[in-house]
This record gives sequence, C-alpha cells and structure tokens, in this order.
Amino acid sequence: MSTGAFAIPATPLRVGVLGAGAWARGAHLPGYARDLRCEVVAIADPQLEFAQAAGTEFDIPTVTTDHEEILARDDIDIIDVCTPSATHFGLAWAALEAGKHVLCEKPVAFDFRDTARAHELAQSQGVKTKIGFTFRYSPAMRYMKELIDMGFIGTPYIFNGYEQNSQWINPKTPLRQVDVEADQSIIQVSSLEGYGAPIIDLAHWFVGGGFSQVVGTMRNFIPERVVRQTGVMMPMNIDDGDIFIGEFANGAIASIQTSYVTVGNDPGVEARVYGSDGALICRLVEESGVCESLKSANPDDGEFRDVEIPERLYPPGGSSQESWRTLFYAKLISSFVTEILSDDDHNEGNFHDGARVQETINAVELSFRERRWVPLPLPAGD
Repeated sequence: MSTGAFAIPATPLRVGVLGAGAWARGAHLPGYARDLRCEVVAIADPQLEFAQAAGTEFDIPTVTTDHEEILARDDIDIIDVCTPSATHFGLAWAALEAGKHVLCEKPVAFDFRDTARAHELAQSQGVKTKIGFTFRYSPAMRYMKELIDMGFIGTPYIFNGYEQNSQWINPKTPLRQVDVEADQSIIQVSSLEGYGAPIIDLAHWFVGGGFSQVVGTMRNFIPERVVRQTGVMMPMNIDDGDIFIGEFANGAIASIQTSYVTVGNDPGVEARVYGSDGALICRLVEESGVCESLKSANPDDGEFRDVEIPERLYPPGGSSQESWRTLFYAKLISSFVTEILSDDDHNEGNFHDGARVQETINAVELSFRERRWVPLPLPAGD
C-alpha cells in the first residue's frame, strides 16, 4: 500500500475505534487500513461478536466490549466514535478529557451548544477533532471547493443542496438510531439531522459563511415501520423529508432538501453554486458505475460541461468507479491523519464546524415548530 506523497512516521498514530457496526466496517476501518501512517490497535462494541468480526477482518489486536478500557490506554492517539447517535457526546467528551484526538460521527450532540463546548474542550487539551461529514471529502467536492476559492464562480449568489436517499422507504426495513420512547404525537428530527448535516456543511464551506436566518418544514410520510431497537412494526413519527430556505450573512440565498424516501439516489447528494462569474454542480450519486461527477458553466455557456477531477485528489488506488463509502472516507481519514501529524493548526470539518451545522438544524426545527423565520445565531440561553 502506498501513502502517495506522505511520509510514514517512525511510530504510526494508534487508533481506538468505538463501535463495530456496518458503517465502521464498511467505511471507517477500510480508511485506516489504507493509510500506513496510522494503525487500529483496539476496537470496542457492546455486542462482542461485532467487535470480534471486525478484529478478525482488519487484524485488530485488542477486541473488547468495554470502551473505558480503550479510553484509559496511554498508547492510543485517536479515538473514533462510530456508535449510535445518542452515545456520541458522552464518548467524545470522555475521549477529549483523556487527551485524545477525536473523530466522531454526526451529530456530536443534539444541541449545538454541547458540540461547541466539546470544541472548546478540544482546544484546551491541544487536540484536534473531526466530524464524519463524509461528502466534504469527495474528490469532486474538493475540486469544486478549489475552483470556488480560485474565483471561478465569482461572488456566490445561490446555493441549492440535496441529500436524499431511499434507505427507509420500505416500512419493513429496520429503522436505526431513533428514540422509540419519544412522544409520537410530535414529529421528531431524524432525516434533517442524519442527512441534512453534510449538505449544510457543504453550504457553509462553499458559500463562505453561515446563515443569518432560516425557515423550513418537515413531513412524516411513513407513519409505521419496523424499528431496529424493538424488531417490530410500530408508529414512528419522524421527518422522512425536509425542505428549508435560508439567507446567508454575506447576501447569498439557499434552498436545501433532505429525505429518507426519495427513490433512485445513493447516496443522493448534489450541491449547486451559482455566482456572478460562473456555476458549478457536483453530484454524488452512484450511476453506471461512477460515484461522482462535476460540471461547470460560465456566463457564455448555454449548458453545463463535464469537469475532469485531477488524479492528485484521489487516494492511492482510488477512482470515481470505487464505492463512495470507501473512496470518500479514505480521504476523510487521510485528512485527519495529515492534520494531526502537521505542525500547524489546520483542522477542517472539526467540532466548531459541527456546532455551526447543528445550530442550523436546531434553527430549522424551531422554525417548523413555531411556523416562522428563525434568525441566527441562536441565543445562548435557548
């Protein structure tokens, strides 16, 4: 395995992974295996058979059901939190208190203020953080960002974002990471948090700032389905689809749509930016064996044209014909390892970025419940 232009340190960064479910085994662990600057030395999962299977597949020496055993180890540099959403904050906080760099799946916390507190703790500990904003690390998205920074679109006017999939359109497909004890008379946030976060992150990243106000709506389309925690069909009043519009502080405007039940999309991400000098559209949908594409237009064009993604933006052995899960996550892991090994403060997609994204999600939910535009930033005491 090659690390490309990266030098391999004398002692690779040592990683402890919390959670051995499908996403850990399908994205996180292959990403670490691809980068010789790090090695996974321990994995924990409450279901021992999951941890054992991951340990065997990825040659991980320590397998346990006890996350505290991993957090207590002095020889581990990075803690990767890939567990159910409700456990993220407690595990990430404990890892930061132990002085570890932390990669955490989204959301770090359901309230943006908690994520902001975790960011402050990381800064005080002198460690770096990263959130699983997978699509920021698509080679096509990264080239789109380069073009924006080079001035291709000029002044950004409009952002259109879509993150929509059909993972849970079938009521018999076990729904994961939902609160089965929630009040079913009130719609609960799910798609907006799980699928909305990465496209909101891209909106902030591409437009160059946050929202000044938002207004949105949510809908439940499938009121009864099988839930993974119970294994039975039950009422589940969650947002299967969301749409919101927003105004950016720099004058741009945006529309964002997320959904669990939009057929024909995997992973179903599309980001469009229209500006004074040009426009770019990046589409992350696996079609005809290709997982990503980028198109551009300038004011003299009557239509969009394909943009070739530079080879340098792909991980070793990677291409647009690879599964988006392993391709994008390999880039995410590589980015985090590079940041930790560097001598500077660069740290993108961190808990500060996560807090801004979660604040937008919290504001859209408030907008829906109170049927009004909600200004940002949110008050510190709300």
